[in-house]
Amino acid sequence: MRRDVSILRGCQDILNTVSGSEGLKRVRSLHQKKYRDEAGLFLVQGRKLVQELLRSPFEVVALHATAEAARDLGLRDASIHPGHQLEKLGTLESGNEVVAVVRKPKLSFMEVPGPHGLVLALDGINDPGNLGTVLRIADRFGADAVWCAEGSVDVFNPKCVGASMGSIFRIPVTYGPLPAALARMQAAGVHIYKAEGTGKDVFDVALKRPSILVLGSESHGLSEAVAAGPGLSIAIPNWGGAESLNVAMAAAALCMEFARRNR
Repeated sequence: MRRDVSILRGCQDILNTVSGSEGLKRVRSLHQKKYRDEAGLFLVQGRKLVQELLRSPFEVVALHATAEAARDLGLRDASIHPGHQLEKLGTLESGNEVVAVVRKPKLSFMEVPGPHGLVLALDGINDPGNLGTVLRIADRFGADAVWCAEGSVDVFNPKCVGASMGSIFRIPVTYGPLPAALARMQAAGVHIYKAEGTGKDVFDVALKRPSILVLGSESHGLSEAVAAGPGLSIAIPNWGGAESLNVAMAAAALCMEFARRNR
């Protein structure tokens, strides 16, 4: 695959953050949310994810790669660095052969889903790996979007980007006050289902669309405001001894059932 990556013109402040020897330090600063927010940039790392990136509409600001990776991937405009330098630039344990600096997209709004739509709403998810995996699940089962409650983990965290395996480029993500959004959705006729251990067996529930599936963290469950808000509580049946599932496992099980009903 070949793609020319043009460094943004007329944005010298951004250009200075990602090119030159001093620029490498600033690229490393994007490991931290504070600097990602300030610059409006994030990192995409590794061959597979960068290939996914280059097939997406996301705006690439700069590419840093080893000579071998740049040749193999056809990255004619990449800045070339020795492998040991890229190992310091990226966050992967291994395989930091190519690191892309990418402009954050504008986050979508919490909009009413279409007639057959499904949205996953995450209430207080703090683990970036879990969020990235939920994006993969949403992508796999045809969900329209992922909503995150205010204060949830940053979707542009490098661990989240990696765990998404490219789904971050396809699934819109937004953050906002979840209780208010759910109340607004109910008023608009959207069916809300809240995953809770004490809920009704999902196999006994007539899952209707458009719908929002609300999931909380394994350790804390749903927040008080969300639990007390609109929606029907549903549960994954338990035939064994495991007390709980993490949010990604629960999302996969429930999304499978939503997809099966919608065939």
